[in-house]
Amino acid sequence: MNSAGSKRLGIGSGLALLLICLLCIFPLFWMILVSLKSKMLTYDPSVWWFTPTFENYRAILENRNAVSYLKNSTIIVLMTTIISIFIGGMAAYGFARFEFKKKENRAFWVLSLRMLPPMASVIPLFVMASIIQVLDTHLVLIVSYMLFNIPFTIWMMRSFFEEIPVALEEAAFVDGASRFRVFIQIILPLALPGLIATAIFCIINSWNEFVFALFLTSANASTLPTTVTLFLSVSGVAWGEMSSIGVITILPMLLFAMIVQKYMIRGLSFGGVK
Repeated sequence: MNSAGSKRLGIGSGLALLLICLLCIFPLFWMILVSLKSKMLTYDPSVWWFTPTFENYRAILENRNAVSYLKNSTIIVLMTTIISIFIGGMAAYGFARFEFKKKENRAFWVLSLRMLPPMASVIPLFVMASIIQVLDTHLVLIVSYMLFNIPFTIWMMRSFFEEIPVALEEAAFVDGASRFRVFIQIILPLALPGLIATAIFCIINSWNEFVFALFLTSANASTLPTTVTLFLSVSGVAWGEMSSIGVITILPMLLFAMIVQKYMIRGLSFGGVK
């Protein structure tokens, strides 16, 4: 193919990618647009030019207690991520370093827990939480989120640990270091890029989770994604306030992803080149 044909192909591919990106971004743009409209204009999609107003944001902060939901989401996400990384990291190290009967079958069984649909486990969790009286608490959501974060952590971290030479651990054992000390002081620092990438995905998955938070909480421990149900009523949908809470829900993760993007890429490529 000549240079002119290659150039046209490149321009065509670029335009196609640009169109796809615009289509993907448009729902977010439209939600931000609606959140800045007055209550009268939210029901008129033909209006694109208007004077922005923050009355919807003021309403959800003053009347819908959005700050409390934001606080709940932050506490639950941080606690879930820390515990999942700690437990899942040690389990992943065990799968990477020790040989035991039916290891690969058990590793697949752990990973299969990540494939379990939320609706298949939320009802048993609801019954158990009701019996021990922990419904609508941070604890029940932290435990529930660990059900899918720990298998994901094991699956991710195992490959990172397998890329670290065993000779480094053997040298530490010769110097008298214990297995736990080797894990904390040698293995974890070397696997830090992968650890950060795993933690990023755990944070994003926990922040966006909806089903468990909707069924297992009602008021005291509800997270930001569940607030969309507050704006549905027999009289209609409060589109302006719903869009505002959607922007507040998405914005922290959007900024977080932009900040940690380089760490995510570095972590996912960790071990790719020995």
